[in-house]
Order: sequence, then C-alpha cells, then structure tokens
Amino acid sequence: MRNVVVVGLATALLVATALGANAADKKTLVFVPNGASDFWKAAEAGVKKAQEELPNYDLQFKYPEQSAAAVQERLMDDLVAAGAAGIIVSAVDPKTESDALNRIGSHTLLLTTDSDAPKTSREAYIGSSNVLAGNQVGELLKKAMPNGGKCMAYVGLPGADNARERIEGIKETIKGTKIEIVDIRADDIDQSRAKRNVEDTLTANPDINCMLGIYSYNIPQIYQALKEAGALGKITVTGFDDDPITLGGIKEGTVAGTVVQQPYEWGYQGMKAMAKILEGDKSFIPANKLMIIPTKTVEKSNVDEYAAQLKKLQGK
Repeated sequence: MRNVVVVGLATALLVATALGANAADKKTLVFVPNGASDFWKAAEAGVKKAQEELPNYDLQFKYPEQSAAAVQERLMDDLVAAGAAGIIVSAVDPKTESDALNRIGSHTLLLTTDSDAPKTSREAYIGSSNVLAGNQVGELLKKAMPNGGKCMAYVGLPGADNARERIEGIKETIKGTKIEIVDIRADDIDQSRAKRNVEDTLTANPDINCMLGIYSYNIPQIYQALKEAGALGKITVTGFDDDPITLGGIKEGTVAGTVVQQPYEWGYQGMKAMAKILEGDKSFIPANKLMIIPTKTVEKSNVDEYAAQLKKLQGK
C-alpha cells in the first residue's frame, strides 16, 4: 500500500511539474482523450494550432496511461491538483464517471467532447452529433446494399454515448429496409481483440455480409482480418473516422465509405472556447450547451481530396 501511495504522489508531482513551468503567468488548458489512438492526432494538431493564437495560455494534450475510467479520473484529479484552469475530456465511460466529472467540474472549467455527459457539471459539449453521423452511415449502407444484408457491428465501448448514439442513428436510417444489424461485438479499445472479433465472426457467422466499424480503429482491424482471410471485397465494410487504412480501403474499393468527424476542430475550437469562457464570455454557447461540429461522408469520389486536406491539417 505504501508503494502505491508513493507512486500516486510521484505521478501527481510529475503532472504538477509539467503544468507548473508557466503557472505564474499562464493558465493551463488540457485536452484529455479516452485513450491512445491515431484518431486523436488531428485533435493534437488542433490544440497546437490554438496555442499559436493563445500565447497567454499553456495548452497541453494528456493521454491517460490506459483506456480505463479510473485511470482517466486519476489523471484529471492530478491535473486539477496541479492547477489546470480548464479540461476538455472524452470520457471513457460518462455514465460511470458522472461523480468524477461533477467533482472535476466543481474545481475547474470542464468541457466534454466525443461522448457527452449532459447530466454532469460540464459547461458544454463540443464535438459531433453521433446520431446524425450514424444517419450518414445508414445512408452509405442503403447505397452499398440496395438488396439488404446482415451486418455485424464492432465497437470499443458499447455503453459510451458516442457508440450507442451512432448505432441508434444507423438503425434509424435503415429501418424499413432489408438491412439488419445482427449483433454488436465490443473490444474495450483493445485492437488485438477488435481483430479477433472479426476473425470469430468469419468463422461463426458465415452469413454475415456486412461489417460496421464504430470506432476509429475498427475498420482498419476489419480490413486486416478480411485481407488475411482472403475476403476483402466480398463483405461490405463501412463505419466511422479517417484512419489511413480506412481511406486506403475506400480508394481501392474494398471499403464502401466512412463518416468522418473533425477532431482537429474539437482541439482547436475547444481550446479557444475555454479561453473565452475563462475571460468571461459565454455568449457563443447554445442554449442546449451543444457546440456541434458537422461530420462528413467520404467515398471513393472524394477520398483523395479529403486525404490531402487531412494531411495539411496535421502538418504532414
């Protein structure tokens, strides 16, 4: 127990040291994602861009060591203890983290992103409408499978609002068609497990002719599993986000399309929003406290244009 306490104190000290370099004259704002993923690189780029325009603030991006609610909560507690003036968080599990989010929000400015927690003390949400994004994936499915089909969906955290709302949006759009979501397989943001879920489907559910990737890494893992099984192009694949493998699959025609969010804007606009709020301006926040960043549909016809734009945003 003593060792655990020492490690906890050491972690808090490291966070305090990291935040404290400019504490005397700059307020620190931190973006905390739900886990390590290439998806968040665009958000990092957005935070970096915002830093150029907010020289009086210290903007940081902090990954939790593990995609677990307890780990993320501990990180945020450490950030608050170190004096962070504001935090934007993509909560691992908003429902189980409500008490923690209320605690954090009572001590510092708190915004949510990616997956909202409306019943907490967060000031506002900035991100996509996951239901509308799901509607767009549903339209992709209707276009790719006019005669219907059986789909398996894959997701990291099925209980998270972003996952639930995306699936809700898809089901809403395909209602009345012959397209069916047979089941949903979770992987707890474990990419090896995500791939095994696809492999298990190929063995146990040979009637599945459609696979949906709900989180950013799911389509890439679907792609890899299908490629190894010699099934690329035989199963309709679609879903969310702009992993390079996903965009490559769209270009070659093995992925029907994807609906992309704009995490760059979450980082960029989110940091600027926090600065405004701290400076006393809340006039830009809608009455429902939802600052929605539109999602886009990427298909073969516009994938090259989108990929070039994404590289530019990421500074590549």
